[in-house]
Amino acid sequence: MKPRVIAVDGPAGAGKSTVSRRLARELGFQYVDTGAMYRVVGLVAHREGVSFEDSQALEKLCDSLDLRFEERDDGLHTLANGHDVSHEIRSAEAGDYASKVSVMPIVRERLVALQRSMGEARPTVMEGRDIGTAVFPDAPLKIFLGASVDERARRRCADLADRGDPADQDEVARQIAERDARDSQRAHSPLRPAQDALTVDTTDEPADAVVARILALAIEREIP
Repeated sequence: MKPRVIAVDGPAGAGKSTVSRRLARELGFQYVDTGAMYRVVGLVAHREGVSFEDSQALEKLCDSLDLRFEERDDGLHTLANGHDVSHEIRSAEAGDYASKVSVMPIVRERLVALQRSMGEARPTVMEGRDIGTAVFPDAPLKIFLGASVDERARRRCADLADRGDPADQDEVARQIAERDARDSQRAHSPLRPAQDALTVDTTDEPADAVVARILALAIEREIP
């Protein structure tokens, strides 16, 4: 029996979080942000002085990590070993850490197992970079969102400014381009659309329109 999972993949800044959270809310599904998981591992590794290339140390870190999501009145919170890291993992640095640890097979192995257990437990909208290709290749609906680097950098800077952490847009664009290259060229589960995914360019398409398109497909395929 196929899991009731809507897989939403794409690079940073393509609108995955906005679209996925709205979809989950509309459908009454669980929302899982897998990118946050890699950001947590990267952030904790950085804080504990663990090399992003040390497989054994990263394995130990993942096995001992208590990673949880809590839905509160003000939104989704991410907790690592009991500490709320929701704000810290959204920094540009945390995104860079995530990209570096995500190329390590042991990190992907541990987190993919956790993601599958979440998606199998209840109907889920799951966002990430390899959900439709590696985590849930049998998902009944797969979406791949994309947007221009400049637009994604603009969105990222706007998000950071809202959090009181302004950034230079040119530098953010450079970081995004570098991360795209790392994510698409990595040996394990590279960033790419699943063959049967609906690809949507969100550069000029409002989130409401994207959500409406995906909802129509979900209803057509009798996923809700």
